Amino acid sequence: MKKKSNIILHALIAVVLSLVVNFSYLLTPIITEQGAKPREELSLDAEHTSGVLYLDRDLHGYIVCDCDKRDSTYVTAWQVQRHRLQEGDRLIFSTRTVDERNAEFSEGAHPRLDRVYMRNGEELDIDTVYDRPSRTMEFIWQIVYYALVSLAIILILVWIPKSGNYTNWAFMRRLFIAVLLSLALTYIAPIVSFKDGAMRIVSFFQADAHTSTYYIVLTKYLFMLVVSILYARIYLLLRQRQVMEVENERLKNENLSTRYNMLMGQINPHFFFNSLNSLAMLVREGDQSRALEYIDQLSYTFRYIIQNGQTSNTTLKDEMAFVDAYAYLFKIRYADKLFFDISIPEEYLAWTLPALSLQPLIGNAVKHNSITTKNPLHIYIRVEDDVLVVENKKQPKLDVEPSTGIGLSNLNSRWQIIVGQEIEIIDTADSFQVRLPLTKPKSL
Repeated sequence: MKKKSNIILHALIAVVLSLVVNFSYLLTPIITEQGAKPREELSLDAEHTSGVLYLDRDLHGYIVCDCDKRDSTYVTAWQVQRHRLQEGDRLIFSTRTVDERNAEFSEGAHPRLDRVYMRNGEELDIDTVYDRPSRTMEFIWQIVYYALVSLAIILILVWIPKSGNYTNWAFMRRLFIAVLLSLALTYIAPIVSFKDGAMRIVSFFQADAHTSTYYIVLTKYLFMLVVSILYARIYLLLRQRQVMEVENERLKNENLSTRYNMLMGQINPHFFFNSLNSLAMLVREGDQSRALEYIDQLSYTFRYIIQNGQTSNTTLKDEMAFVDAYAYLFKIRYADKLFFDISIPEEYLAWTLPALSLQPLIGNAVKHNSITTKNPLHIYIRVEDDVLVVENKKQPKLDVEPSTGIGLSNLNSRWQIIVGQEIEIIDTADSFQVRLPLTKPKSL
């Protein structure tokens, strides 16, 4: 529905542009008819003259008089069309004398045809209406043609592929195609041509067009092309702005959804009950000191999750403090079977990353790998080239636990929103590695 409304909008703009382009064309018949009226300053010679008509390419001509071959009378294109005159016609006519007060005529100018009485020996009715298309039909042809050409140019420039990738270079290519199309379509532009004693609407290449007609058509095309390009560019910029606003709203909603999913994933009932079982085991064994330490680490873990669930960034130092507490809970559960090899240079402790980034990675490593006395699990956490690396060797379980895949997906989404980068996952046959780019603080 939206695409259809856009096409309607482009069509309306094309019609308006065509009306603007042809506005001067609509005034042309009015000016011509007004100019055809005889001026009061001109007087009519009583003596009639005869001669032969010779036409120029612009449809105006000269009548060479029989009385003096060197003398000639100027005939306007409008008079040629009105009386259906053709080259070689023998005319009996009268001329207008030049009024010196009329600044339109200069000294030495040819006299002008005033009235034709006979053509080739036949009387000519002065009120003869020359054969030409109606003004309405002429107007419709012009408006429809230029509107369709303008619409084609606009659609070429504003069409966006399904991929949505529309760069400035792509716009320049479209622009080049639109210019070539405009040049090609000039040859089928409808114009009014006087041919074989009548005026007809023909294509530009079919008419014996003169220079002025070519300039008129070219001017119309240039104006239409420039305005169409400006409209298309403005439309694309507005569309791009609208897409960016929609994308920002989508990212905001996705951010809220991601944070919600993150919190739901962090406070995992399964992990909570396992932690309580480990605590109960320590109580039953009577190990009071370890039980109190376990309660402290469990309390710190959940407090960090709750406090940082809605924040954006945290320092690597705070995140590693959480990892120590979180890892302690697993070490109690998997005594002497789970080991954490952590190597973090001190200069990176002030660098930042999204909070709670390591918790799902540690949880996934424990969840998807077999942890036994013969095959203990080692989780490596280190920094390589400003990137925090979390890696473990693969030790697949015989009974694979179901996984929703939300953890890594949420982590990657959070990284894109907060950091503007994606995490890198390297999954091989022997190991699973996740690379998290760290952010250097501005103070360093």
